[in-house]
Amino acid sequence: MLDKNGIARRIAREVQDGFYVNLGIGIPTLVANYVRDDIEVEFQSENGVLGMGPFPFEGQEDADIINAGKQTITTLLGASFFDSALSFSMIRGQHVDLTILGAMEVAENGDIANWKIPGKMVKGMGGAMDLVASAENIIVAMMHTNRAGQSKLLKRCTLPLTGVGCVTKIVTNLAVLEVTAKGFKLLERAPGVSVEEIKKATEGVLEIPDEVPEMILA
Repeated sequence: MLDKNGIARRIAREVQDGFYVNLGIGIPTLVANYVRDDIEVEFQSENGVLGMGPFPFEGQEDADIINAGKQTITTLLGASFFDSALSFSMIRGQHVDLTILGAMEVAENGDIANWKIPGKMVKGMGGAMDLVASAENIIVAMMHTNRAGQSKLLKRCTLPLTGVGCVTKIVTNLAVLEVTAKGFKLLERAPGVSVEEIKKATEGVLEIPDEVPEMILA
């Protein structure tokens, strides 16, 4: 079973040379720490940063350099800063190759709910709605179940939707899954996790191939 850093390490393997990548709040922000050194990637944050690097070491933080989640970040050589209008022009113009988001629920048809729990105070949807409406390659980083052990990979989302039919792949603490016309397709299982455990933790339709390899994190 993976922790949050393990999920980020696995997602980092999806990042290709030359990609422009948007990192959402939460687990996705950790992905920048694990991208291979031999490729060039531009990480974008919708508050107006292009060229984010890994998180700073303790004592080296600059409070003026933050991501969309208000976390302090580092920037790489050649990074640029710009206003939200230009940032969302980049997103809406489909100039982002890969979007990595967290989620509270994902449905078997690719619907995503990641911004609101009814009755709880939230600041707003942020840039998530624009990201899911514009992106063609969306990977979700999330835990497979909630704290009560209930599946977060559902037949239908129960929380207010952020986007409809937009998720392409999901990486959880248990597995890597692809969203297909038939539902969730199991691609890989986390180290030490059985197919049966994944099946029990998934409410939505789960297609299980004859062989399901264990994840490679390196």
